[in-house]
Amino acid sequence: MAVIKNVGSNAASSDAAADKAGKFKEAAPKSKGVHLLEGLLGRDDRLVVPINEGRNKIQAIKQEAQKRGWLKSLRLRHAVIVASFFIMVAAPAALATVYMVFIAADQYHSSASFSVRSIDSAGAGDLMGMFSQATSSSTVSDSYILIDFVRSERMLEAVEKKFDLEAIYAARGLDYFYGLASGRPIEDRLAFWRSMIDINFDHASGIMQLQVKAFDPQQSQAIANFVIEQSDALVNNLSAVARDGVLKSAQDEVLVAETRLAQARVGVRQYRDQSQEVDPVEGAKLAAQLIGGLEAQLVQLNSDLATARTQMSDNTPRIRVMKARIASIEEQIDSEKQRLGSGAESSDGASNSDVAGRIQQFEALETEREFAERAYTASLASLEKARLDANNRQRYLAVFIQPTLSQMAQYPSRLLNSFLVTLGLLFAWSVLVMGYYNIRDRT
Repeated sequence: MAVIKNVGSNAASSDAAADKAGKFKEAAPKSKGVHLLEGLLGRDDRLVVPINEGRNKIQAIKQEAQKRGWLKSLRLRHAVIVASFFIMVAAPAALATVYMVFIAADQYHSSASFSVRSIDSAGAGDLMGMFSQATSSSTVSDSYILIDFVRSERMLEAVEKKFDLEAIYAARGLDYFYGLASGRPIEDRLAFWRSMIDINFDHASGIMQLQVKAFDPQQSQAIANFVIEQSDALVNNLSAVARDGVLKSAQDEVLVAETRLAQARVGVRQYRDQSQEVDPVEGAKLAAQLIGGLEAQLVQLNSDLATARTQMSDNTPRIRVMKARIASIEEQIDSEKQRLGSGAESSDGASNSDVAGRIQQFEALETEREFAERAYTASLASLEKARLDANNRQRYLAVFIQPTLSQMAQYPSRLLNSFLVTLGLLFAWSVLVMGYYNIRDRT
């Protein structure tokens, strides 16, 4: 039994020694050749070849240096962008805000509302109907003409004759931006005038709104009143020109018809003086009646002659008298008939003794006279209608809101202008920054 125990103890001690030797072998580092041999023998988990530690260190140093250079350049760009923001946006916006809040002078406005009206559209029952019906084509065109006139150089010259604009709009304190410098050319003064007035037109209602700004409320009201007076004079002038244009053609037609009628009447009068008869038609009727009477007498004498021949011879005095009377009546009938058929021609081709020719000439003159009278009557009716139409189309300026007098300055819009300046600067700066990055990314 003692031997068996010794043998067991020896085996246990040998196993422990073998485990220690295996742990020592595993702990010992393996060479590169051992790793390759193990890979060839089929141990896939040991195919990875260790990287050269020296090469890894060099690459890590290079990556660290590149990273530091990129960080350094990134910080420089950021600093330039921030500096440009303060220079291009923050500082100018702050200066503009300070100027608008503390330096810009107060401006007072005067407002007025009016409309270009026509008489033919003034039949509405209520006030809104009056102005809602004023948007005819003629008044709309006149409204746009009035807008251009208020903003024109002609209006500026009229205002300068009435007011001293250089004194009214002179710079107040340090506010040279909203003031008018003296001695400026007409183009600059016109641009400043357009910046100080505002006129709008509502096409639906035909209402125009005028707004005049100045550094003094009384002056803005006075200028607005003068602008309305000049506008009223322009509308009246346009109305007179339109009225004269409508009437001129009708008056010309009346003059032509009147001249034609006068010439026709002169022709009729000359004919009557020459023929010495008022109406040749009536003369022809009388001649026809005369011939009829003579022929009736001739028939009666021929009957009496035939009866007398049955009782006495042709040599008796009574038969000779009856024959003489018959011959005389026949000559008179031939003479009257000759006058109705043809006669001696006058120097102008007209017949003085030919009744038919005189009737023809007289009828031509009478027809011309009647036509001229009808044309003259029609032209007079056209003239009267044109006069009524011109009166109905007459335009005038209806002012229903007189220029107001401001008590509080509402211009310039300080916060709005400051915000717009800041927004514009920010937009410009953003465009420049995005352009820089776009060029950098492409290059």
